[in-house]
Order: sequence, then structure tokens, then C-alpha cells
Amino acid sequence: MVKGAGVGRPRASGAAANRPDARQAVLDAAGELFTGAGYAATTTRAIAERAGLRQASLYYHFPAKEDILAALLAETVRPSLALAARLAAGEAPAAVRLWALAYADIRLLGGARHNLGALYLLPEVGSANLARFRAERADLKAAYGRLVAAAGVAPEAVAIRADLVFGLVESIAVIRRDDPALDVEAHVREGADGVVRLVGLPEPTEELRAEAHTLLATLTD
Repeated sequence: MVKGAGVGRPRASGAAANRPDARQAVLDAAGELFTGAGYAATTTRAIAERAGLRQASLYYHFPAKEDILAALLAETVRPSLALAARLAAGEAPAAVRLWALAYADIRLLGGARHNLGALYLLPEVGSANLARFRAERADLKAAYGRLVAAAGVAPEAVAIRADLVFGLVESIAVIRRDDPALDVEAHVREGADGVVRLVGLPEPTEELRAEAHTLLATLTD
């Protein structure tokens, strides 16, 4: 089940920009505040206080609030993008690779401490500072498209099927927002099964799931 956000720490009594965990503390605090209070309503001062830092220490790591948002959103795509590249180089059946990518991707979005996928629709995501995130997210969607094509979908239908698959994967952000008690693990498995069905492949079997889990264990070691 998705855990609730923790209580913020008190503000530090001195400059702490070089504290080993300072950058991550800022990201944790911002993730909690952006998904709770809202991005527009959250100030860098509030983030610094929640992280136990002075505001000047925050700026040592992130020049602006949008830079914090960019770093948080990167965490939602880069692991899956790296996995997609490894899967593309493999020889497992397309159905197995597609199930594995969807499973890992949905789990990344659903299992994170904060529901960062819910930030995708922020108007700020269209800003210049977020260009790299948009490009990486597009690359991830393209990776799904290549797996959809490898599964034997007709060329003229690949783009639409990839859109639908990507939408299904990312839908966990909305579901998680509406259901804080969501059984993430159950949703992840059903979501991965749904992706395979959506592409038009045969019903996922326990054998396929086991092969995909083995593949994931190999690629993430």
C-alpha cells in the first residue's frame, strides 16, 4: 500500500549545503510538497524548511524551483528508459520484453514514496527547463512503440497502440491519487497484463510472467 508522507524535519541551524544527503533531502521534501500542497503553492523556502536546510543551501543544489521539478520528473523516466535500452538489445520474445518493461515502469510510478507521475500535467512541464524531461519521456514512449512493432502489430496501428499502452502505464498516477490505499503490487501485475492484451497478444500466462521476472532480475543486477 502507498505510504503517507512523513513529518518534515526542523530547519537546520547552520549552512548545510555540503551535507551528504542535502540534495536528496531537498528532492524528498519537494516531492512531498509538490504532490501534497501543489507545485504553484510551494515555495523554495517551504522546501528548504521541510528538508532541514537554509534556503541558501537549497540554491547551492538547485538554482530555481523548476530545476527541482526537473530532477524529480527525471526520476520517473530514466530508470525505465535505461531498462528499455537493455530490453531492446535482448532476444526474449516481444511479449516477455513488453510485459517486463510495463511491469517495471508501472511499479516505478506506483511504488515511489510520492506520486510524482501526477505532476506530468503541470503547465510548467512545457517550459524550457523541462525540455530534457519531455525528450526522455518521448524516448521512453518510442521504446514502447518499438516493442509494440516487434510484437507483430500492423505498421499503421503501431503509433495508436503505443499511445494506448503508454497511457495505460502512466494511468497509475491518477489511480493512486484517487486511491491512497491502492494495492500497488496487484495493480502493477494487472497493468502489465493489460498492456500485453492491448497490443493484441495472447493472454499472459504464468510462464510468461516468470520469464519476464527472470529477465528483469538479470538486467537489473
